[in-house]
Amino acid sequence: MFLVLATVASKLLQLNYLNQLLTFLLIGSAVAMAVILQSEVRRFLEQLGRGELLKMLRPAQQVTQNPDNIIDEIVDAVKELSQNRTGALLILETRNIPMDERDFSVPGIKLDAEISRELIQTIFQTSTLLHDGAVLIRGDRIVSSGVILPISEEIASRQLGTRHRAAMGITERVDHCVCIVVSEETGSISLAKQGQLKRPLTSSKLRELLADQLILSVDREVVTPGLRSLGRTINKKVVALFSSIFPLLRSRKNI
Repeated sequence: MFLVLATVASKLLQLNYLNQLLTFLLIGSAVAMAVILQSEVRRFLEQLGRGELLKMLRPAQQVTQNPDNIIDEIVDAVKELSQNRTGALLILETRNIPMDERDFSVPGIKLDAEISRELIQTIFQTSTLLHDGAVLIRGDRIVSSGVILPISEEIASRQLGTRHRAAMGITERVDHCVCIVVSEETGSISLAKQGQLKRPLTSSKLRELLADQLILSVDREVVTPGLRSLGRTINKKVVALFSSIFPLLRSRKNI
C-alpha cells in the first residue's frame, strides 16, 4: 500500500527518477510476495478445489478441553499401551500450524474425534483396521489415523524399529511436531523431536515434555487452514518483507 501511494504521488509530482525507483520496488515486492506466500496460497487453492470453502468461512474451531486434560488423556493412554506392550505411534502438532498432508507417505483415514484415552487405546489394538500407522493429533482432536510416515535414512536410526524410524523421519522433515512411540517389543516410551529420540521415558517425564512442547493459544483457538489463518500469515510476512526493504523504518521507531 505504501509503495502504491508513493508511486501515485511521484507521478502526480512528475518525479521521474523516484517514480522509476518505486516502480522497480513495487514489481520486486510483488515477485517476493509471490515466492514467500506460495505454500500458503497453494494450500488455500487446494482446499478451495476440494470444495471446503464453507469450512474455511466458518469461525475457527474452539478447544473444548482443558490443555492439561488433553495431555492427561494422551499420557494415560500411552501408559496403558506401554504396560500392555501394544505398539503405538502418535504425531502431535506443537504449534497452531497444520501439517501438510504431502509430508506423509499416506495421509490415513480422517476421524475428527475428541481426544480420549479409550479411543487412542482402541485404535492401536491389533484387531482394529486402523492400528497400523500413526494417529495425528491437532489441538484437542484426533484428526486421522493410519497415517504412514516417511522413514528416516539416518545411519543411527537403522538399528531401530519401523515406528521409531518413522517418528524420526517426520520430525526431521517437520519442525512443528513431536512423535510419541510405544515399542511393541519392550513397551518402552520414546519422544521424537527434530529427528532426535528421547528414551526410555516414564509417563511422568512424558507428561512434563508434552507440557513444554504443546502450544495452545491463550484464547484456546485451534487455527484451521482457512481464510483467517491465511490472512494472519500474509499480514506477518508483509510486515517482515517491508521491514527488510525499509530497514530505516525500524530505526526511526526506536529514536
